[in-house]
Amino acid sequence: MNNYHISATESGWELRKVGATRASKSAATKDEMLQVTAAFLEGKTASVKIHKKDGTIQEERTYPRSADPRESKG
Repeated sequence: MNNYHISATESGWELRKVGATRASKSAATKDEMLQVTAAFLEGKTASVKIHKKDGTIQEERTYPRSADPRESKG
């Protein structure tokens, strides 16, 4: 499973694969970045850590959702 991070930059937001030197995708807003990420990862299995503007982790998502290792009872 590939691991990615969504982080704020000076010019907007970026999706970067762990270990990569360049961003895979970029967008002006966080909402737009989330949409771009979902389309980019369609058909792939990946874990995405979504950061707040201050750099702390807000949440983690798994694509596709069926690949999430955590069982949910609700």
